[in-house]
Amino acid sequence: LAAVQAAGRIRVGTTGDFSPLTFRDPASRDYRGHQIDCAQQLARDMNLRVEFVATDWRTLINGLMADQFDVVMTGTSISIPRAMAAAFTIPWGRTGFIPLVRRRDATKFANWDALNTRGVTIGTTLGTTMEQFVQQALPNATLRRVESPARDWQELLGGRVDAAMTSVIEAAHLTREYPDLVAIFRDAPRNPIPMAFMTQPNDAVWLRFLDTWMTLRLESGFFTEMARKWGL
Repeated sequence: LAAVQAAGRIRVGTTGDFSPLTFRDPASRDYRGHQIDCAQQLARDMNLRVEFVATDWRTLINGLMADQFDVVMTGTSISIPRAMAAAFTIPWGRTGFIPLVRRRDATKFANWDALNTRGVTIGTTLGTTMEQFVQQALPNATLRRVESPARDWQELLGGRVDAAMTSVIEAAHLTREYPDLVAIFRDAPRNPIPMAFMTQPNDAVWLRFLDTWMTLRLESGFFTEMARKWGL
């Protein structure tokens, strides 16, 4: 807390590849999205400027530990492995996981068990909680890890995987942007999971401040407004 005040800025790690939470505007290349608005509001409330630091899912925690940024605001969901290496604020929302398939395969998989089959390849982005979910919940399927800046849904569009595991939040955006993608099992998402901002595990003062800011902004309706704005 003292360091960001002294520096006059908050360094925010974000991936820019998880629309509508964080993405690059095609024209300006500026960051936009739910998490970007949250970061800008945090900086305004502290009378500081915000500095966005590009990162990827695989190196989020390494970047925190190397002091490359003060907080991660990119749509991270809470998991036990992450919580063993980093600290999370109180949640700002929650999500669940659903598969994306190509439109011609929309009726191919009748249920979750049909995905958990040898011969089915499921794509996930390396370093995400979707990767852990597929490993644990769908062990019979073949897991294809996709490393940033490529994404799992790009592998699906290219026909290199049978399905891509994503969040309910991202699925809604991707199916609007790419008509050939269909989200299946919408009524039965798996792995309900809270989403929060992430920071270093050894700074209790900064974490308490972020939790206090979160509490105030939750009570003010800010996060409800952000959810409405970005269609969450």
